[in-house]
Amino acid sequence: MTTGRPTLADVIDLLEHAYPPRLAESWDRVGLVAGDPAAEVERVVVAVDATDAVVDHALAEGADLLLVHHPPLMRGVHSVAADTPKGRLLHKLIAGGCALYSAHTNADSARPGVNDALADVLGLVPGRPLAPTGDGTVDRWVVTVPDDDLDDLLNAVFAAGAGRMSGYTECSFSVQGTGRFRPGDGTDPTIGTIGEPERVSETRVEFVAPPELRSAVRRAVLAGHPYEVPAMDVFVNHAGPGPGPEDTGLGRICELDAPMTLAQFTELVAERLPTTEWGVRAAGDPDAEIRRVALCGGSGDSLLGAARAAGADVYLTGDLRHHVVDEHLRSGGPMLVDAAHWALEFPWCAQAAALLEEGADLTATVCEQRTDPWTVAAGGGRVQR
Repeated sequence: MTTGRPTLADVIDLLEHAYPPRLAESWDRVGLVAGDPAAEVERVVVAVDATDAVVDHALAEGADLLLVHHPPLMRGVHSVAADTPKGRLLHKLIAGGCALYSAHTNADSARPGVNDALADVLGLVPGRPLAPTGDGTVDRWVVTVPDDDLDDLLNAVFAAGAGRMSGYTECSFSVQGTGRFRPGDGTDPTIGTIGEPERVSETRVEFVAPPELRSAVRRAVLAGHPYEVPAMDVFVNHAGPGPGPEDTGLGRICELDAPMTLAQFTELVAERLPTTEWGVRAAGDPDAEIRRVALCGGSGDSLLGAARAAGADVYLTGDLRHHVVDEHLRSGGPMLVDAAHWALEFPWCAQAAALLEEGADLTATVCEQRTDPWTVAAGGGRVQR
């Protein structure tokens, strides 16, 4: 007798549709860390990190799955013995019947993902990515289809992610023509008779799609096309369109509804993010006006140049270092706001929990345990310059 509850494999399918592993950076290690894909899942706990306190919380909640942002086994290990820090966590989870899964930089780049959740909690509309996925090239697809089946084909490929261009969606171009073919022995023609020449009024349709979606778009063409052998061509377009607000990638570029000063924006960040001992600090003129905001959850110093190129007035991220910040400001900015790594990524937990509850018959809760490692602060305050 089955309970009708989703299996761990079902939950992973849901997560990997929302946060495709192909979006992960090459150095990352995302996915299932421990657990039986055939096991049923009734309760999930979501957290940024898998610490002892978080694991204990998940087990106390009776969780079947702990979903975390940061992979606990990022680098190669030769042992997961229970007397090692990471081994201890895994032994606890396995003994308690709780699986462990990580969605890291794939969740950072996904839409919606970590950076969209960060923008949302600040009251900003998440715009185009700061560092788009891929190298800017796109595939240009050309498919011929019977006139009456055009809408079915386009619906299928758009659902697979095709047709997005510089903020627009469902983009295509089509022109009518005549298709000619003669079905041979062993074929099963949708239209026509074996051995007889056939003429069909067809539409030639063109659309673009990212190269990383090539397999998914091909499957969509086959699923949405009535012919057993659809005619399709794929061309690589090296002068692809610029990234739009629907495109995947690290970071986001946002526009404020009304300008505010650096000091006001810093206060906004402090009010909207969970409180940490690290707090929120800014580098720049407190009275300088801000209109365009670039942001990247977690550690984002590698995107300082991208924030400058995007014309941002301020860049919000975490884990910024003295010399990096000093040289960045001397090179023309933009101004910087530095918040705790954990606090910047914590809003994603609620997004992921909602995704799981809406997409599967299970309960998903957020672990409120603060896993920011800094526990004491003293002597802060604005320095007069």
